[in-house]
Amino acid sequence: MKVFNTFDTELRYNLLILFTAGLLFWSSVASLLPTLPLYLEYVGATKQQIGIITGSFAVGLLLTRPMLGRLADERGRKFLLLIGTIVAAIAPFGYLATQAIGLLILVRIFHGVSIAAFTTGYSALIADLAPAQKRGEVISYMSLATPLGLAIGPALGGFLQATTTYGVLFLFSAELGFVALLAIVQVTNPPLQRQEPTPDNDRKFWQILSSPRVRVPTLIMLLVGLSVGTVHTFVSLFIKSTQIEFNGGLFFTVGAISSFTTRVFAGKASDRFGRGLFITFGIICYILALLLLWQANGVGSFVLAAIFEGSGSGTVISMIVTMMADRSLPQERGRIFAICVTGFDLGIAIAAPVLGSIAEQVGYCSMFGYGAAITFVALVIFFTKSSKDLSQSLRFALGRAPDTYALNKL
Repeated sequence: MKVFNTFDTELRYNLLILFTAGLLFWSSVASLLPTLPLYLEYVGATKQQIGIITGSFAVGLLLTRPMLGRLADERGRKFLLLIGTIVAAIAPFGYLATQAIGLLILVRIFHGVSIAAFTTGYSALIADLAPAQKRGEVISYMSLATPLGLAIGPALGGFLQATTTYGVLFLFSAELGFVALLAIVQVTNPPLQRQEPTPDNDRKFWQILSSPRVRVPTLIMLLVGLSVGTVHTFVSLFIKSTQIEFNGGLFFTVGAISSFTTRVFAGKASDRFGRGLFITFGIICYILALLLLWQANGVGSFVLAAIFEGSGSGTVISMIVTMMADRSLPQERGRIFAICVTGFDLGIAIAAPVLGSIAEQVGYCSMFGYGAAITFVALVIFFTKSSKDLSQSLRFALGRAPDTYALNKL
């Protein structure tokens, strides 16, 4: 991370505090990834109800993300980070307060607001701080907080679930959120460096979404969100149903280590070779992960699937966020990020109840096969629609041409 040595002291301090807060936040959220479905099964929820409850956090994302994106541009990025960490510190108490399915859905929706606020504020602030010529490298390094949190959180959550009580687990998740809040309080929120507006800078949600620079990445995020939602919601239950000696929390830990490793190299390389090549790589990794889960028959299959899933998450999401930073101006970046990532939110929201219903009918294995087919559609769309015509799209997706929509060409 030698790139950070070139920054002034205040900037390095801001980045360090942000990284620490991100690590704590994602550890809080991720501690419930392998354990919440098991808790819901413990309180009597069916497979479909588990899918609906766990996927309900995406409803909170969808309802609030566009508004929060505008707030990020108007009130500053730190305001959103404070909202995100406050909700993360409060929401786990809701799981302790009730076992009623309807109320658990409401708690999960409320919990989703934390992710909508924190991720939008975090991504926009890092993009603001990063020099354009090193944007991919800085964003990738700072996004390492996510896989590290996704490695630490599930491991600790799985351990607490196995050795103590669910009450201790939820209290631990809330405490991590509170410490993240204390870190965010120390962040300096720099003023936006406003630039000349683009033609669609002042348009509304649907008008911005219809812009070609935003529409296709949002659709890709939707389809990838379907894959992510399927894996995160059902992989622990699938592993348990196979009776194979493999802890669901370890799946997320292995995936997070893979994601960490991939991000270290992908960000800097994308500044040189472009974002398209790495987005393609990430989508292919998600396809392979789902195919392996479809045919899983032992520990090796789950470990390999986790590695590919982690590599996918380590490139697709961070590279699309970086690409959208390339395609946006500072004063619109919160809205652009919010709209694009709303596609991801919607995919997760759809994945849990819809593919949960498929799992009820045909089982978990076939459900993951459907997920692989959906993700392949995302790859086809990216190859054919990511630029202004078919030829440019294919060349951009293969790293052979720059992004025609980037405001600062690499």
